[in-house]
Amino acid sequence: QGVKLLNGWKRPGRFDKGLGAQLPEAYKKFWREWKLTTPAAVHYIPKDHQWERDPVTHAIKPVQNIPLPLIDTPESHQGIWGGEAVIKGFQKREQTKRRVPHFWVPNLRRSVVHSHVLDSYMSVVVTERTLEQIHECHGFDHYLLKNRACDLRSALALKLKREVLKALQNGVPALDAEPERQQEVLKEYSRYLETYTPEEIDWYGHTYIEAIRKLQKQLRDAEEVKPHKVEFRSKLIEQLRQAGISEAGKLEKPGDALAESSTEHKDSDIEALTKLESSPSSNWLSKINPFGKKET
Repeated sequence: QGVKLLNGWKRPGRFDKGLGAQLPEAYKKFWREWKLTTPAAVHYIPKDHQWERDPVTHAIKPVQNIPLPLIDTPESHQGIWGGEAVIKGFQKREQTKRRVPHFWVPNLRRSVVHSHVLDSYMSVVVTERTLEQIHECHGFDHYLLKNRACDLRSALALKLKREVLKALQNGVPALDAEPERQQEVLKEYSRYLETYTPEEIDWYGHTYIEAIRKLQKQLRDAEEVKPHKVEFRSKLIEQLRQAGISEAGKLEKPGDALAESSTEHKDSDIEALTKLESSPSSNWLSKINPFGKKET
């Protein structure tokens, strides 16, 4: 343990413990693309050179392209803001007074976008930069498929991108009534599927909470939950049959047990248990049954 602490103690992350550690590598790849990748510069102009001269002091200093801290509000995930977000800072409104906190919010507007792959029109809240990027990419579908998750930022945009990828994977089912147009759309957009596997498409665009809920559902579906009362009832019937009690029915052979279905076996167990409770020789069983009728 002392050797591990030589380089400092590392705090466990969300993928190091609990259900987060059971998430597949496909979702972790998307998470790194969304949260850990440096997005394109939106609110500042990056400088390519490493050094610059101060215009006042003429001192040479290194160039530092430090991105501005952005605030992703809940409203930003309900629209497509094109990589923009809320910026918190200070503003000096008068020369003789102190600076005051200020929030810079993008100019929002509601517009209609069209998806050729999904064959639908959508009314979403966008910014002017979003519309410019859609025009530069020659379509809304190209805008979603060309940009990375860190540049899209919005949960709505990532969800639409996952739906577009699934539609391309399934052969664009929205255009089944128009085969010629369907083939044109597949020819134009199918090249974007080369960078994704089916598992990555399935896990793409989910938030961390949504991914955990999806994993929990898969674990519940994989493990069939059997009530304890069914298990205990079957064990009781089997023990009574081995003891030779006639009301419990005959002891089945292994071959006969495989031939019968599970539903019929459960019904026979219930009927056998009902006969035991109703028979006069089962007074000892009715005494230990808390739900049975008590003799007065």
